[in-house]
Amino acid sequence: MFGPDRTDIGHHDRVLTTWTACAPGPDPTVVAGALADRTRAAVCMLLMDGRAWTASELARRTDVARSTMTEHLHRLVDSGLLTEEHQGRHRYVRLSGPDAAALIETLCGWSPTPELASTHRAPPGWEHARTCYDHLAGRLGVSLHRALLQAGRLSVDGPTLTAAGRDWLDTLGIDLPTGSRPEARACVDWTERRPHLAGSLGAALLRHACDHSWLARREGRRLVVTRTGHDGLHRVYGIDPDDLGTRHD
Repeated sequence: MFGPDRTDIGHHDRVLTTWTACAPGPDPTVVAGALADRTRAAVCMLLMDGRAWTASELARRTDVARSTMTEHLHRLVDSGLLTEEHQGRHRYVRLSGPDAAALIETLCGWSPTPELASTHRAPPGWEHARTCYDHLAGRLGVSLHRALLQAGRLSVDGPTLTAAGRDWLDTLGIDLPTGSRPEARACVDWTERRPHLAGSLGAALLRHACDHSWLARREGRRLVVTRTGHDGLHRVYGIDPDDLGTRHD
């Protein structure tokens, strides 16, 4: 069932025609080829902070010539992983959306060691808390996912929001946007190798925590728990106090 018709065996041209005819639609090798380069993979990892970057900024961070970076970016844009924006004379690129971010994070989870998920070792503090595009990752993100499951706000089927979870969001004043993006999705964390919470719910809770100054952004994608965040993240989100780490001003 996975190969060509037995009548085509031994006839190379006819076999090739059969395979080609049976493979309509998008070509996954375009995306796979775009990521099959350490510099391009490093670019995608840098863009997981959700911001728009210039070619010059990315070239400096990956230690390649700007002309080389421009070629890499053309390849990534053509694959659909990145989109470009123009402001005056400046050209910016960013990840094309949550689906692209989810693909990259999933591939990082398949990496044999966390170090292989980037051209560099994970910066200090990343293992504890960082952004993964627009949601919380690291040990704190894994703890949040576990807390919502234990509280019955998420069901393991999907995961999906339960009735109790929707009531809880109402008390927080959080309205999830409607659209094609999943409300909740388990995303394998590449440093913890366990799932953290993605989807529109993950994005909304990270935004809520930052708006209440429970989490503060630091360099790159790193996040730290503030003094008020130790109480809020435990009391409201149910995150295990042992996972909250050091208080920061």
